[in-house]
Amino acid sequence: MKNTIVHDEGAVSLEVAVNKVKLSGSIIKIGLDVHTRLYVAVAQYDHLLPKPARRLAPMEFVPWVEQLLRAGHTVHVVYEACGFGFGLYRELKALGAHCYVIAPRKLDEQCTRVKTDPRDATTLCQRLSRYLDGNTRELAVIRVPTEEEEQARHVSRQREQLVRLRQKLEAQGRSLLISHSLASPAHWWKNQTWSRLRKLLPGWICIRLEVHRPALLTLQKEIDALSAQLQAAAPADVPLGIGKLSTVVMTREICSWERFSNRRAISCYTGLCPSEHTSGTKRVPGSVTKRGNPRLRAALVECAWRMVRFQPHYPPVKKRLAILAKGARATGAQRKKAIVAVARHLAIDLWRVHTGRCSAAQLGLKTAETLIVRGEQKAELNALA
Repeated sequence: MKNTIVHDEGAVSLEVAVNKVKLSGSIIKIGLDVHTRLYVAVAQYDHLLPKPARRLAPMEFVPWVEQLLRAGHTVHVVYEACGFGFGLYRELKALGAHCYVIAPRKLDEQCTRVKTDPRDATTLCQRLSRYLDGNTRELAVIRVPTEEEEQARHVSRQREQLVRLRQKLEAQGRSLLISHSLASPAHWWKNQTWSRLRKLLPGWICIRLEVHRPALLTLQKEIDALSAQLQAAAPADVPLGIGKLSTVVMTREICSWERFSNRRAISCYTGLCPSEHTSGTKRVPGSVTKRGNPRLRAALVECAWRMVRFQPHYPPVKKRLAILAKGARATGAQRKKAIVAVARHLAIDLWRVHTGRCSAAQLGLKTAETLIVRGEQKAELNALA
């Protein structure tokens, strides 16, 4: 008996077609896992299987993409937002590549408890492929701010960092005083308070506190300068209770109010929308999602409390004044839910004002100029500043 070997030409040609990569004109999708000293990239040509992971130094990745573009390929790159900024995004866009920066997420969806850089890059590559095919829910693409927007936003963020550093040093001084059962005023380091306090303190404690005072005075000076710079950039018709500083901080954190197409989008970005767990006929609403920008969320809640004081007739506040008013008989949980609702509504109204959909007067918001025209007390205006 003779053993005959039969070659299936169809199967062979199919295998060759699957593994063959076009020399030019391919759509290359690259999932990128970014680290300080190493980039792990997984590339997929058209709709073929993703190639094995490729490890590149940060300085090697951009020339590799440039080489692919020169060969006539269309390159799409996706990576997660991280602490390295958006320099890579801008370099790739300048070359002509399509780049997507997404919100960080858990990539081990099957909970295999195996997480490696090649696996993450492969998952990103596959998600990018489905995203380009039309499934827009595969990637949560974020809006990358321009360099001018980042520079303007850094002013308010630097002020926030300096305030936290000042609070930390101030708390260290107060803890020393409290631990020895001595008077501990809130701003013990300021000149007027310190001149009175040092007369009541032992000499050795004054020496220890004097170590912190120069740094605290310098920090306060820088904070005042940054605050004045931010307030100078505020518009003239700021709603009463919001304040110039908060207006500029929120505007620079959002970057552009026009980026939101409807009120649901701005509400979701603030992270003040309630979470939900629904299954069958059972619906359980939960706490707020806390998605989006945390600095914007904190500023909105702070402004909402000021609206309770300065504009009690503002419709969202008036609706919940029985809970939010001073001395109201309400639990802490009720007050938190009410103020979150006011902050969420305030974000929507500010979006409507900044995009020109409505005026502040139509929404029930009083401005500082309105109070002067009506001849009301200017003390409220001074307290706002």
